Amino acid sequence: MKSRFFSSFKRPRVIIPLLIIILGAGGYFTFFRGNGVAYEVVPARILDIRQEVSVTGRVEPIESVDLAFEKGGRVRAVNVKVGDRVLAGAILMSLDNADLFADRDQADADRKAQQALLDQYRRGTRPEELAISEAKVKSAKSAVGDAASNLIDKISDAYTKSDDAIRNKVDQFFLAPRGTNPQIAFSLPDSKLKSELEQERFAIEKMLVSWSASFAATEADILGSLLEAKENAARVRAFLDKAALALSTLTPSGSLSQTTIDGYRTDVSSARTSVNTALTNLTSAEEKLRIAEANLTIAERELELSRAGKIPEEIAAQEARVLQAEAKVRSAEAAIAKTLIRAPINGIVTEENTDPGETAAANTVMVKLLSASGFKVESFVPEVDIAKVKEGNAASITLDAYGSDEVFEARVALIDPRETIIDGVATYKVTFDFGKKDERIRAGMTANVDILAEKKEGVLAVPLRAIKTKNGTKYVEILGADGKTILSAEVETGLKGSDGNIEIVSGITEGQSVIVFSKSE
Repeated sequence: MKSRFFSSFKRPRVIIPLLIIILGAGGYFTFFRGNGVAYEVVPARILDIRQEVSVTGRVEPIESVDLAFEKGGRVRAVNVKVGDRVLAGAILMSLDNADLFADRDQADADRKAQQALLDQYRRGTRPEELAISEAKVKSAKSAVGDAASNLIDKISDAYTKSDDAIRNKVDQFFLAPRGTNPQIAFSLPDSKLKSELEQERFAIEKMLVSWSASFAATEADILGSLLEAKENAARVRAFLDKAALALSTLTPSGSLSQTTIDGYRTDVSSARTSVNTALTNLTSAEEKLRIAEANLTIAERELELSRAGKIPEEIAAQEARVLQAEAKVRSAEAAIAKTLIRAPINGIVTEENTDPGETAAANTVMVKLLSASGFKVESFVPEVDIAKVKEGNAASITLDAYGSDEVFEARVALIDPRETIIDGVATYKVTFDFGKKDERIRAGMTANVDILAEKKEGVLAVPLRAIKTKNGTKYVEILGADGKTILSAEVETGLKGSDGNIEIVSGITEGQSVIVFSKSE
């Protein structure tokens, strides 16, 4: 093998190219020997100096969006698939929203009714319109009656649930619960809590008796009964909370099994849920009654206006009602919009995460779009190089997908002022815009970026390794004309090139032989 390696140099076809390479190199680097020292010498030459910063980045779309529903629900329709191109405003997905369309239609109908009423105000009242107003009052009174009956039912239900919670669920672990001195049937670690529960059980019994006796006056004083029901149910809830706390401290004993304890806890938990539900139902029923009463007031006022005729101030008030109705329509339409995912940009669907019939959670990404307008490169430049980079700098980009021969022109578009720590090193995100659109570019490709930070043409330069420093002064060593004398020349340097050369501002002239390296033989 060795003989074949060296024999290859004996052939003319190998020797001639090799000599050409050596002689070519000799045009720039020259080696001298003298006084037992070998010198590597290079002439100071006029060159173009380019300072470049090289980084690696990633191709990103100029704009990308993750889209989600603003509210959760069952998916009704999926109108796109991965790879589809969509236009801004296109509906990509929708949830079941028939009820919202019904609400919107109802709001729109109310708007039209308010507008018609305004038109009536402006032209005067007709007998037929008086009849309509009277019918509205009648309907509103009926709604108030229904809401009042519903509230009475909820007051009764609150009593029933409270009574069951105390006399059926809690009284299981009380002795003589309805007597004057109810006692918990077991000991508790917290004697104070036990005493409070026993005293409160006695007080609640009196409350339940009084509450039951007051039902006869509920219809006559529905708001008073409502207030009483809320206070009593809240008192029962507080008592149940204490009871649950007491039961949580129990441990099995000879007279109290774990099964019994678990049964007590389950019953009290169920009672708490039931009473909480009763309180919620009271609030809801109260709100419905208030709304019905407000609607009745409005209907009665409208009837009065119809009978009395409208003054300018009343017409203005009706105009305000029309505006309010229009606002409700817009609100209903906004609710519908929350069940739709629309494309905010022209783009390409890159991800679609659901199918019709599935349940979508609010704010969970359902669709991803990439902008169809182009791509950019994002990279992170270390802090040691960031001062060299300026917005607007030209850059050359190669993509691993197409090799180093395919160069894409670009420029520095943005430098993030905030640092990003990567592996303990401060870096700054730099964004590059491609010079022109190219269909071959894809999101996610690895990009190798050379940033032209600065360039000087036709300046005197030497290799950077020829520069020496002593006491803060930069100098080079020059080989004299005799090939033996070594002279030192103080120099002022300028731009450092990425090719290993550095600009010489002053100190030597073109053609002078600068020592790059010396070694004793």
